[in-house]
Amino acid sequence: MKGLILSGGTGTRLRPITHTGPKQLIPVANKPVIEYAIKDLKAAGITDIGIVLGNKGRDEIKQLLGDGSDYGVKITYIIQGNPLGLAHAVGVAEDFVDGDDFVVYLGDNILKEGINDLVEGFRKNRYTAGIALQTVDNPQEFGVANLDQDNNVKETVEKPDNPPSKFALIGIYLFSPVVFEIIEELELSWRGELEITDAIQGLLDRDEPVDSHVVKGWWKDTGKPEDILEANRLILDSLQHRIEGEIEDETSVSGRVELKQGSVIESGAVVRGPVSIGPDTTVADGSYIGPYTSIGESCKVAEARIESSVIVGDSDITTSKRIVDSLIGRGTIIGGAEDMLPEGRRFVVGENSCLFL
Repeated sequence: MKGLILSGGTGTRLRPITHTGPKQLIPVANKPVIEYAIKDLKAAGITDIGIVLGNKGRDEIKQLLGDGSDYGVKITYIIQGNPLGLAHAVGVAEDFVDGDDFVVYLGDNILKEGINDLVEGFRKNRYTAGIALQTVDNPQEFGVANLDQDNNVKETVEKPDNPPSKFALIGIYLFSPVVFEIIEELELSWRGELEITDAIQGLLDRDEPVDSHVVKGWWKDTGKPEDILEANRLILDSLQHRIEGEIEDETSVSGRVELKQGSVIESGAVVRGPVSIGPDTTVADGSYIGPYTSIGESCKVAEARIESSVIVGDSDITTSKRIVDSLIGRGTIIGGAEDMLPEGRRFVVGENSCLFL
């Protein structure tokens, strides 16, 4: 069985962060989102992985992942070009799949429990396709599956006005090569895309068996800033306390803190976990880093008060104003004078920005 990670989207809902880079490289708990997909595929025994790339962010993704050897997998890059829907992204990978069964994993998804159960069930029961589901309160915003009493799929539809169920397709699919025959016959949807839900429905119309699996634990589609921040909180909830850098005397560090090599928490700083701090970052005297914050590599934080935020890296934050629930892009400079207001400031800031508050 092979793996296919779809990474061709443009990330419009994450602008301005994605004006300068692909959404799959935005870090959650200081790890690029796409690495979580690779980890789940490898844990399920799938090490031959194709990465489907669009027109944006190709070089950055290739530079990060290389040939996959650093992750214990083999990576092949497949060019989709203009994103014409998930089924189109799957269709361009037919040569890579080369007659094998395969898993499709959206590159901006994160699951708590991984995909082992879904893959194992597919292998044992010889389905033509399988889909991962989770109940949601807003099914009209997702692809939706309707199940029979045995939990087999009997219908799939994309973003319906009147959803037949609350079971949303979360972006993990398993297919046999038969699906390529269906994709070749698809027509563009009302959205101008080749829909993966239409491909699955095409299999159902041919009486091909389609399995369903309701995932355990949480799942996040990290397509919006608030989703990135929530995923960061969820990952940090299971953070292991690990200190590789330096904590100077007369600091106040409590809770679970990950401090990477070359980083320093200076005297007079306060850090309340769970917090992840990347390599070569300095948290200076007078700073407060509150729970559910991730600070990337090569940052300097001085006199700042930061909580429940993601700072991508290479940033300099010297304002004493309180920053909360913020997503701050790489290379950002934030400065400003003392702030006595308790509510704090919330930002979504793109790469290489400069703010004075």
